[in-house]
Parts: sequence; structure tokens; C-alpha cells
Amino acid sequence: MSRIKISLPPTKVFETSLSIRISDINYGNHLGNDSVLSLMHEARFRFYKSLGYTDELSIDGVGTIQVDTAIQYKGEGFHGDQVTAEIYLGDTTSKSMDLYYRLSIKDSDKVIALGKTGIAFYNYAEGKVSNMPASIAKKLESFQS
Repeated sequence: MSRIKISLPPTKVFETSLSIRISDINYGNHLGNDSVLSLMHEARFRFYKSLGYTDELSIDGVGTIQVDTAIQYKGEGFHGDQVTAEIYLGDTTSKSMDLYYRLSIKDSDKVIALGKTGIAFYNYAEGKVSNMPASIAKKLESFQS
């Protein structure tokens, strides 16, 4: 059986610390697979805020929509663990970007998961994909120089 293998791109654009809550724990008494995606979402939301945006729906007149997701589980997380969530910028197009995630136990090399989300810019009023606003494109380009 083939497995998903995620390789992080070189451009790290953000890092934040998250806590594993009791509601993140599953019946196996460790971090649930669905909660890994929630941690990625929280990190992405904080990344947008670090760029000066209030949320994922208010990026210079458009929002974002997640078009695909991949997660490679690498280890366990437990209630109370402090997680370092790193975001890396992958490919960008005129309408989208790939964000990669590395979730690890803080102050440790223990990786919980690697992830990737494809993010398209989306005009919710029109119900269609739109161009990436020039202002965020410029901010993303600044990470690559």
C-alpha cells in the first residue's frame, strides 16, 4: 500500500504555539486525526492574522477556501502537550497557494504530523474562485527573497 509522503518546502513563513486540549483527545487517549486538521486550521488563521488580516474571509475583498488536504501522521500527541506549529509556503499561482505544516512537540524533535493544504482565493459573494489579491501576493513574495 502506498503512503502519503509530505516534503516541506524551504520557505518557513510562520510559527506559533498551540496546546492540545481535552476535546482534541480521541478514544485511543491521544490526539485525534480530526484534531490534527483543526490544529492546522488554527495555525493558518494565526498566520493570516500575522499578515494583518482579520480572518480567512477578509483578504482584500476576497476570502479563501481549502481545496485539498493531505496529512502524514508521524507520532502521538497527548492532552496538555505544547505543540509548535510551523507553516511553510509551497507553490503559488495567480489564484492559489499551497501551505505546508509541521506539528511537533515543543522543545523536542518529536514530530506529530506533516500536512499540506491547497488554498484558493474565493469570492463568496460571486461564488467563484478569484485572483490572489496583489497585497497578499506581495507579502508572500517577501518571504521568498
